[in-house]
Amino acid sequence: MSKIKFIVVGGTRSSFLKQGELYYLERLRRYATAEWTEATPQKVTKGRSREEILRVEARSITKKCLPNDHIIALDPKGKEYDSEGLAALIEQLSQTPKRICFVIGGPLGLSKEVLDTAAHRLSLSRLTLTHEMSRLVLLEQLYRAHTIIKGEKYHK
Repeated sequence: MSKIKFIVVGGTRSSFLKQGELYYLERLRRYATAEWTEATPQKVTKGRSREEILRVEARSITKKCLPNDHIIALDPKGKEYDSEGLAALIEQLSQTPKRICFVIGGPLGLSKEVLDTAAHRLSLSRLTLTHEMSRLVLLEQLYRAHTIIKGEKYHK
């Protein structure tokens, strides 16, 4: 069984997205132990640089990672996979003792520090997605990946 941790910056404000996250987390837990944790978001205010905000968020994120976690950072410039390719990656990583740790930034993304520590950078799409929407898309795709790995049909 896969061990997956999700570190997200801040909570999900949209109730319909939160409902979808809970739905797919429940489905994913049939195949993997899944932990969802929130890193403290920083307020974007006038006079505060993007770099400063991301640096503070990075400290909150790294406190939640274990030294042997296999970190996959969501990044618009990351590698894109089709569903079968993502399933192959998850299956490969599940064969190791390391926990798979997905990191999803807030509205400003992730700091260079977090991106540089990641073993993989994953892009969900060339389209621009909100950070909250990307959480739901990632959960659905991970559920789909596990059904592919198990050879189960999934027509949703």
